[in-house]
Amino acid sequence: MCWSATADLTAGICISAIGVVCVARVRRVHDVPLAALPVLLGAHQIVEALVWDAGGGEGPATTAWAVIAMPLLALWIPLAVLLASPPGSRRRLVVPVAAGVVTAGALSYYLATRDVTAEIRGHTIGYAVHLPQPEIVVVGYLLATIGALLLSGDRTVRLLGVLVTVGAVVCAVIWRLEFVSTWCAFAALASVVMLGWAWHRTDAPGRTA
Repeated sequence: MCWSATADLTAGICISAIGVVCVARVRRVHDVPLAALPVLLGAHQIVEALVWDAGGGEGPATTAWAVIAMPLLALWIPLAVLLASPPGSRRRLVVPVAAGVVTAGALSYYLATRDVTAEIRGHTIGYAVHLPQPEIVVVGYLLATIGALLLSGDRTVRLLGVLVTVGAVVCAVIWRLEFVSTWCAFAALASVVMLGWAWHRTDAPGRTA
């Protein structure tokens, strides 16, 4: 978990494998994007292992890491939660989904027009994109990702939201300069709770527990 290439690679492989089990377990097509979240987060850790091996800097691995961490997750998480939610609880997800669309669009533009750099800082990696008004982007990002999880109609998904919220606070306080990297690693580990969600998922579209 962010401590070395080996740690990221090992965590990434294990979390991705759990994600594959989650995807294989669900039966509803609309559940697949949310079930695949551990696969995406695990693959993200594997990509970061490549950033370690490259010694940071710019390059394909750094760019791929930023694309997954920023616009892709900002859009994937709220849409995945929306698709997996029963019709009665979808209205509450309108704001996180809208925030995800706007934030992902802005981040995609910034990544396409600005260089992304990675700097190895001891046992963590710091990423720099040079965003204008980063506070607004961060608020939109957290509203899209954490907000969608916390507003889900499913208790297990809300539990994941609570865990990643705690992780965001801890990472912001302890590793402020490496917030994105450490929080993504924490979110990847926390996503293991999705195995319980997928294991008990049924075909009943109105299930909320």
